[in-house]
Amino acid sequence: MASLPDAELPKPSLLLPLAAVVVTGVLAAGVILLSIGDRTVAAGFLGAAVLAAGLMLASARLFRTPMTVERYTDWAIAHALASASDDALAVTDRSGRLVCANSRYEALFGGWPTPPNLPIGEEGNRALGACARAAWRDGESRCGDVQVFGAQVAVRVARVGDESLVWRFIGIHALDLAVQVQGLLAGQTGDRLGGAGVMVVLVAPDGRIRSANRVFRHRALGSADMIADGRDFARLLITDSVGQVRFEREGIEGTPLRVLQIPFLEGDEAPLLVALLDEEPAVIASPALGGSASHHVRSLISILPTGLALIDRDGRFLMMNDAFVRTARVNSAAPPLYPGDLVVREDKATLADAVRRFAGGAPQSLEITVRLKDVSEEPVAITIAGARGLGDAAVLLSLRDSGEEGKLKRQIAQATKMQAVGQLAGGVAHDFNNILTAIIGHCDLMLMRHSPGDSDYDDIQQIRANSNRAASLTRQLLAFSRQQTLRPQVLQLPDIISEVSNLLKRLLGETVSLDVKHGRNLGPVRADPGQLEQVVVNLAVNARDAMLSKNPSGGGSLTIETLAVSAAEVRRMEDDVLPVGDYTALRISDTGTGIPPEILPKIWEPFFTTKEVGKGTGLGLSTVYGIIKQSGGYIFAENVPGAGAAFTIYLPVHAAPEAAVAKLPVTKEKPADLWGTGTILVVEDEDMVRAIAERALSRQGYSVVTAENGEVALETIETMDKPDLLVSDVVMPVMDGPSMARKVRERWPDLPILFMSGYAEEQLRRSIDLDNVAFLPKPFSVQQLAEAVQEILVAK
Repeated sequence: MASLPDAELPKPSLLLPLAAVVVTGVLAAGVILLSIGDRTVAAGFLGAAVLAAGLMLASARLFRTPMTVERYTDWAIAHALASASDDALAVTDRSGRLVCANSRYEALFGGWPTPPNLPIGEEGNRALGACARAAWRDGESRCGDVQVFGAQVAVRVARVGDESLVWRFIGIHALDLAVQVQGLLAGQTGDRLGGAGVMVVLVAPDGRIRSANRVFRHRALGSADMIADGRDFARLLITDSVGQVRFEREGIEGTPLRVLQIPFLEGDEAPLLVALLDEEPAVIASPALGGSASHHVRSLISILPTGLALIDRDGRFLMMNDAFVRTARVNSAAPPLYPGDLVVREDKATLADAVRRFAGGAPQSLEITVRLKDVSEEPVAITIAGARGLGDAAVLLSLRDSGEEGKLKRQIAQATKMQAVGQLAGGVAHDFNNILTAIIGHCDLMLMRHSPGDSDYDDIQQIRANSNRAASLTRQLLAFSRQQTLRPQVLQLPDIISEVSNLLKRLLGETVSLDVKHGRNLGPVRADPGQLEQVVVNLAVNARDAMLSKNPSGGGSLTIETLAVSAAEVRRMEDDVLPVGDYTALRISDTGTGIPPEILPKIWEPFFTTKEVGKGTGLGLSTVYGIIKQSGGYIFAENVPGAGAAFTIYLPVHAAPEAAVAKLPVTKEKPADLWGTGTILVVEDEDMVRAIAERALSRQGYSVVTAENGEVALETIETMDKPDLLVSDVVMPVMDGPSMARKVRERWPDLPILFMSGYAEEQLRRSIDLDNVAFLPKPFSVQQLAEAVQEILVAK
């Protein structure tokens, strides 16, 4: 669970108007019923109006109050964040299969082994297994330090939702670089430094030596052939009464040493590079403090990946390595003279004072946060330390690039905000679906008593039309939150385009031409045909508006293409988000103005719109995004050079035999006679919905028994004969529908069940492990309920 601050919640630009529509409709219905004398039902409608108003206020309050939301996983975002991480990341599912991993994971383990079965020994894998079990139980766990190829690596495992574990191996970046530096010290680079009188040693976080050059081993151990690895570095040194450092083997009469720490890696788990220089000329051939020593230490600094710079006693730059130049955005044509020239005006004095203090011999080191002139919105951390013993150098600056870290933080904050809005939108839409079910149901019952031409007939029809309009808005909210009910079929994309082409021609008008192109060897996809049509229509209407804004008098072209994309083509694309596989792609492009670069990253956000006030809800593209992601696909937006915008949708090819592919959606013929007989048990916690279901089914000839929750239903079945059908809500207090249905099935194993809910069927199926179960999404009409019941009983 994640708690969000108020500032990260968007304004309820759609939910409150939706609530107002519902309240107005309910009040109008109540007034009409009072005018025609139906006081009982009118009282129920007025009560519904109070409830709807309460929901409106509650939704507004939710947007102002910190809330806790359940996390769901967006694999596109997760894959992008994993690829950008310096840690090795992997994701496994509930069954223990490897879902995805980044390139650092592949490089570390030489392929794609599935944790906790990694090539790190039985003891390490046992620790990882225990860590995974703790993560499934507690949500997150840490394994402490695990030996990975001889190095200590911290491992964290976190549960995402109820289906996945994220494995994070921290310190891998430092491990890779440390191994490289370790090899340099043991080879010719270490010998060249030794020839200049520079003793270099790589020290692990526990204080033990990982590598050292030959001259260090000669001075500290007495022989260059002795092994220093694993020895306690501190035990090889001693300090005299005035604080001078010497080798313990040489004793108090030995040559004093200047110790220089080079922070080439960040983090508590990173090893430390230490250079030791003689304070006075010693027994080695080259003078330790001569130009040769300074030259070689600067050469070492120049190849390190961390941004490092040397400053003289007057505060001027002596040298910068390539990493420092990149991180500080240094203009090579006009390099700065002083460190203060790199930062904004407010930070100049702070940085200059710190440099002056350490140039005068201040001990230890200091880390400060400053803002660079060219990227003032991204603070960076600078570590300042004394660097005496390197000729003219007096201060060592270490600059850590936090730009990528800041980018990841913004992406995570954005993803968290999207999760919050999605969860809230889904919950509010579910509550409104119950109210709309009651309104539509009462309208249907009243229309049975009124015929066209009656004074109240048109008013009732108007209430029903507004209720259906509100229902379409709730479906948009559910689509964005990926909680809508989909009816996926195996189909061909050209069939969908053909079905919607006539509608598109009317929507685009005579001034915008439509060009449809189909590729060859298109594989079948599995998706909801109605939802795919909505995606095409939404994108086409947006393209039309963009072209009309560019040329109000008309003109432009909309192109719809379908094409096959093989796994080899995806691999050549080297896209961090799109997994390698076979896809059928749908590309919709226009000749409009394109999408401004500053707006492009925001187009999928809910409630974001560039249209005038009152002309857009801001849910069009977010609904498209939700439909495609819920269908298992990917969608990308880009600007076409010299043209407008293009949206490309990738849907995975469904591996199904040709006979199973539905060429066109098939609509079942609805029965003309909906009368029936039998006993139906209706279980619904919402009084309004329960009353509508009871009255609707009773009018069709059924004997109806009702219960307000699962426990009451179990008590009821003890006193009645076997019903012909159980109709139940899914989400109810005390005992939910599936739990109640399982207990009912213990008594009557073959009893058919019809579940009804405002949540998505795909979500609910995960918790409904029962056979012979049908589903009816809310809101539904009286006729839809009667048709669903009759279909089940006839099939029985």
